[in-house]
Amino acid sequence: MEPQPERAVSSISLGSYTRLLRGNRNFRRLWMAQIVSEVGDWFYTLSIYTLLLQLTGHAGSVALALVLQVLPQTFVGPTAGVVNDRLRRKHVMIAADIIRCVVVLAMLLVRSRSMVWLVYPLLLAETTMTAFFEPARSSVIPNIAAESEVLVANTLSSATWSVNLLIGASIGGVVAAFFGRDTVFILNAISFLTSAFLISGMRFAEPHADAAVPLRPRDLVDFSPVLEGIRYIRSHPTLLPAVFAKAGELMVGPSWVIFTVMGAREFAVHGRGINAAGGAMLGMSILLGGRGLGAMVGPLVAARWAGESDHRLRLGILFGYLTIACGYGVLGLSRSVWMAAACAMLAHAGGSTVWVFSTTLLQLHTEDRFRGRVFAADLGLGSLTFAVTAYLAGLFLDAGISARTVATSTGALMLVPATILAWALHLGRSSQARVAS
Repeated sequence: MEPQPERAVSSISLGSYTRLLRGNRNFRRLWMAQIVSEVGDWFYTLSIYTLLLQLTGHAGSVALALVLQVLPQTFVGPTAGVVNDRLRRKHVMIAADIIRCVVVLAMLLVRSRSMVWLVYPLLLAETTMTAFFEPARSSVIPNIAAESEVLVANTLSSATWSVNLLIGASIGGVVAAFFGRDTVFILNAISFLTSAFLISGMRFAEPHADAAVPLRPRDLVDFSPVLEGIRYIRSHPTLLPAVFAKAGELMVGPSWVIFTVMGAREFAVHGRGINAAGGAMLGMSILLGGRGLGAMVGPLVAARWAGESDHRLRLGILFGYLTIACGYGVLGLSRSVWMAAACAMLAHAGGSTVWVFSTTLLQLHTEDRFRGRVFAADLGLGSLTFAVTAYLAGLFLDAGISARTVATSTGALMLVPATILAWALHLGRSSQARVAS
């Protein structure tokens, strides 16, 4: 396959984000749905993880919860990809939101240690719906935004995710500490309903659904479309590194376990009217707030540099890996919650850049009829590494290894995907040079 022409470097200004929101009604509704849903999710995540740590006393319970929140996306991914390439992705997102609302409300039944087991199947059900929702959301961006707006849309979505993390982590800890977990669960359920309502008002063409044959029950277990999607990815050199990029973010899984344990055992906030559980949640909130701030700033700065250049997008992923390695390497030396938050900010500035740039490359280079399967693979591969590394982090912490040591080791581990990507980029440039000559 001949190399594709390189896109020109075109700077992205702050005004680009305003113009996108003002002029694109469909993206505006999708963006608003993201805001309400993700703020509720961050409230919810804080409550679930600290609830498990409080009732069980084991970091492994938090790691298992994270595994159940991400690993099913790997196994459900093939089916989710086929569904998203055969049905209208708008309808898939609405259905997933409604089901997740019901699942979150069922969390209200967990009232004691004897009911902790119920958290796990509910998390599994919620994650399964997320496995259908997220590929649909990523796949519709090129349908509702012009090609020149795709990176702008992804960067804005990432910055919004980060702001939502800042708000959700900060306010969520306060709400849970003073109003209780039940309030958090109810607010999250309402957020899913609001998201479904906003998405239902979107109006856009979905050519993949118009051209697809009707989806039959046996198609859900027919993996021939999945194999077709794999062949498609293999035949497009630009897609292959991008579809593995999120899987290289080896800090995502451990981060939740590390931040939860550090927030509860080393950086808990003490004060009048704050009990032990509330102090742990506030400590975790500060760490997540640093993570959110970094994740917001990283892509905003990197996107101005990358513009619409494919080469710079790929190079930005490499720089992102190295930034993660630096941030987590220093995190292990932190002696205050604010220093730890600064390290989280640095690391996740790089992590968010990897996420945005790899998503943009996939959207720009994937045909609409394959987009659902490609993004299901993208999410599934990432979820697999997130789950495995989170579970290992939990085992190490329960075995007596300190959170600081696990954090530093995570930073060192990030040098592995950085090295692999640097080698792949070198081979790619050498191949293009030989073709050009």
